[in-house]
Formats: sequence, structure tokens, C-alpha cells
Amino acid sequence: MAYSNLEACLLDLERNGQLLRIKEEVDPHLEMAAIHLRIHEQKGPAILFEKVKGSKFRAASNIFGTLERSEFIFRDTLPQVKKLIEIKIDPVAALKNPLAALSALPAAINALPKKNPISQPVTYEEINISDLPLIKHWSMDGGAYVTLPQVYTEDADKPGIANSNLGMYRIQLSGNDYVMDKEIGLHYQLHRGIGVHQTKANKKGMPLKVSCFVGGPPAHSVAAVMPLPEGLSEMNFAGVLAGKRFGYTYKDGFCLSTDADFVITGEVYPGENKPEGPFGDHLGYYSLEHTFPLMRVHKVYARKNAIWAFTVVGRPPQEDTSFGQLIHAMTGAAVSNEIPGLKEVHAVDAAGVHPLLLAIGSERYTPYLTNKKPAEILTIANHILGTGQLSLAKFVFITADDSNQLSTHHVQEYFEYILSRLDVSSDIHFYTKTTMDTLDYSGDGLNTGSKVVIAAYGDVKRNLATSVPTSLLNLNMDASLVMPGVVAVNAATYTTAALQHALTGQGEALLAQEGVVFIIRTEDPKWMASDLNNFLWAAFTRTNPSHDIEAIDAYTEHKHWGAKGPLVFDATIKPHHAPPVLKDAAVEKRVDTILEKYGY
Repeated sequence: MAYSNLEACLLDLERNGQLLRIKEEVDPHLEMAAIHLRIHEQKGPAILFEKVKGSKFRAASNIFGTLERSEFIFRDTLPQVKKLIEIKIDPVAALKNPLAALSALPAAINALPKKNPISQPVTYEEINISDLPLIKHWSMDGGAYVTLPQVYTEDADKPGIANSNLGMYRIQLSGNDYVMDKEIGLHYQLHRGIGVHQTKANKKGMPLKVSCFVGGPPAHSVAAVMPLPEGLSEMNFAGVLAGKRFGYTYKDGFCLSTDADFVITGEVYPGENKPEGPFGDHLGYYSLEHTFPLMRVHKVYARKNAIWAFTVVGRPPQEDTSFGQLIHAMTGAAVSNEIPGLKEVHAVDAAGVHPLLLAIGSERYTPYLTNKKPAEILTIANHILGTGQLSLAKFVFITADDSNQLSTHHVQEYFEYILSRLDVSSDIHFYTKTTMDTLDYSGDGLNTGSKVVIAAYGDVKRNLATSVPTSLLNLNMDASLVMPGVVAVNAATYTTAALQHALTGQGEALLAQEGVVFIIRTEDPKWMASDLNNFLWAAFTRTNPSHDIEAIDAYTEHKHWGAKGPLVFDATIKPHHAPPVLKDAAVEKRVDTILEKYGY
């Protein structure tokens, strides 16, 4: 169904029993976010807040709360989107089956943006930033944020919508040193198209014009986060997924989405920055206060009866998980096709996406050898770490499966496959003092840290431990089995050095006979072992590979680090780490009162 705006989508969801209207006034300070989190945890419906304290505008969240709801919203356009992506990936296949390719032609017409007159619904009224629902999500947040923005910029060398960028970069509306109604903060991370545009504008000594769209057809929000193949514009994709051409116009030199509910326009001048943050982010921790570009507000527009779209992020899985699932459903083999030999890749949402990436590649370099070992998959791993946002991965696990039975989406099965084949003397490859995801504070500075590639291939080398082995129990430590081959131990009992010392000389036996491959130091082994997602989150978000991975009976040979025994991960919370996001008990009680009448 081609929704003309956000309200049309919400009404359609309501007709199909997928919308909850919250009718009483709700406070945007923590309460709205808490309600969203509670409903999302229960896989509940989209939410329409009809009365937002301090604002005349309604607000909606959890629109994409489940993959099933996202697929329902785009039920009429998903098949055509998949077909067009397939054609983009493999045009030769389209030539071989021209009838199938022609079936996607009507959808392709919607890819062309449509310029409209200035007198459009989005310019119904001019408002101020202070008129918006100023939603604060977590208690330590620096202020109110836009969390479903579509941030539009153009190339200073090639102006116009054809060379534009649409991305989802959070916007801080209030707090810190921002002058209310005149200044807002623009946060963007590494490998983002907006950075290229700002660099070009800076070189010309001119401000970067920025338009922030909020609301509008849900397809526009998805387009802002879509990792598209080279040469395919977000605006083209937005039109195809929406089932209607992306409508736009220009006013005062700024591009406006004519279907948006709100548009904030402004300029980013060279060298003008202010502290932005903290913000409870999608890794489950706060991203701390750092200097980011300042956007001088030009004008703020709203359509009649506009609805403010937002989401809440925190420890995954959250609503943004459904974005990732929807993208995977649409793109299929697009990423694999971009990297020769790569069969499958999975950025693990439970670990915060970028901290942990699982991959399956091919091994075709030396089919004549009977001794199977990583070769081609090492080349593929390097390619992964040089490709777009995949390059932000911190832990890359990669293997090859000659039987084609393995899936990266069966996470525990994948780990058991790797761990049973891992050669700790040769399969661990560190990348030190390199760039990191902006939100990852496990390293020793902003955007800095290390990476590790763990590449295992070949015959099974060991049976994995299915209980905590005697050699560890004899140390009188608090230990729990997380999964076969992985044991969590209480960090308060043994430091990493003490653990290494206590087990010196036992590494080979622990690995080969006892089947322990990873030992994870943590504050609470039982908690880590109680849920696979606890292990994935804590073990990979809290470790800086070069600093926090050691091993029993480790050694260095010709600058290559290896070991004879299990790897030891220090997955404790360090003093330099950002604090985890935590719910506010008083707010939770108020939410209990609000939601009990709705059955939540």
C-alpha cells in the first residue's frame, strides 16, 4: 500500500489491530520512552501518543517493532524491491529472463523523485524547535533527541537531489550549550555520506545546508538506514519501497520532503562544533559527550495534524533490530555479491551489531592439499574490513563450510563449528591501533581501538567441553559453562595474570582434552551463562581485542601471537567504559499505572 503520509500508515495498522492509542497525557521526559520499551519487549503494537505534555503534536513509535509488522507495512512493494535489487546485483541474469525483469518496470518508475510546488502540506505552518515533542529517553541523556531522522544533504560539487545523501544521524534538540530554537547538534559517525558532503562544503568555505525530515511515509525512514549498492540513491530507493515517487521541493535554498510531517532546515559552518551527548545508544551503553558539528536552525516546518515519529534504542534487541531484519530480507545476497568468495555475513544484533560479525566464505585456493587451513577466508576477511560499514566490525569470525549446512544466523551452532576447529597457534590475527565504531568505548579513545579476525577452517580438532572441567573447578573459582567450549569465570576470584599463572603448563590439556577454547572473565558468570545474548553482549562489547585477549601458555613468534591453550577474554567493565543504560524505578511505577488499563 502506498501511504501518502505517516498517519495513513498508522490508520492502516489500526484497522488491522496493530496500533495502541495512549489517550492520557504522557510526559516526554523518560515516560514515553519507558512505555515504548515496555510495549516493544512484549512484541506489542505500534503506539500513538495522543497527548504529549508540553507539545500540541502527537507522537508515534514502535512502528517497525517487529519484522512481521514491517513486512505488513511494505507488503505491496517488497517483491518489486527485491527484484530490482537482484537486477542491480546481476543485470546479466535479468537479460536472460527479460519477462521477469519487465515485471519490475512499473516499480522502477517510482524511483524517480518528483519535484512539487512549494505550496505543499509540509509547509502548513512554521514552528520552533521548542514546539516539538522534546523526548528524553534515558536519565543520563544530555537532552531531547530526534531518533528517527532522515538527514538530507547535497554534494557541493554536484548539487541537486541526484547526488544527495539521506542518512539517519541523531539530532540533539536541547540541552548542553545549545541555544534553544537556534542551535541543534548533528551527530554522525565514521563511513557516512554526510561526512563527504561536509568535507566538500568546507573546502569551498561554505556552509553545508542540511534538511532533517521526520515522519512521512515509513519507507523514507527505512531508506535513511539502507546500505545501498554503489550508484543507487536513497531517494530512488525510498520511492520504490513507498510505492510512490519521493516528493520534494526547495525553499530558501533547502530541499524539503513534501510528504514529511516535519522538516528542520539549517546550516553547518566550517569549524563550528559544540559538545553533543551523552545519549543512551544501541550498544546498550551511553555514548558520552563529545564535540560534533553544530547546526544553525533556519526554519522548522510542520504539516497539518503532524505526527512526530521516534524510536528508543538501548541494549539490543530493540526496534532497530527489525530494521536490520527487514534490510536482510530485502537485500539477500547483495553484500555477499560485493565481496568475491563471501557466502554469508551476519552482524550480530545482540552484540550491538558492529562489535561482532560472523562470516562464511569459500576455500578454493588450494584444493589439492589434504591439510585444510585458512587461506582464501583470510583474504575475504581483509575485504570485509575494507568494505563500508562492515569495516567497523571489531571481532570478525570467519570459516568455510564445504557442506553448505552452516548458517551465521544460528549463532551458537556457528560458534561450536568454529571453536571445534580453531587452531589458537595460527588462527588469531590482530589489527592494532586502528579506527573503531564511534559508539564503542572498549578502546582507549574515541574511534580508536583494535580488531581481531578469528579464521578457522578444516577438520574437527577437539570435542568441546559440555561442563566446567575439573582443572578449573580445582582452582576454587566461581565458574559456569556458557556454551560448549566457553566457560565464564568470576573476575573477582582471579585476575587475568593470576589465571594465566595458575594454569601455566596446562594449556594444551585444557584445549585438547578438556575442550575449553574461551575463558571469559566477568563480574557474574551465572548471569552470563543464563542467556546466550548475555554472553554475546558482554563478551564482545566490553573487550578491546589487543588489550583484553590473553591466553594460557601464549607466545609470540616472528611477531605473530599464538597460544597452546584457551583464549582468556577480560569482559569486565573497565573504568574508561561508558556506563550501561538503566531504567528509572520511579518512571517504571508511573508506566505501570498508565499501561495497566491497556493490558500491558
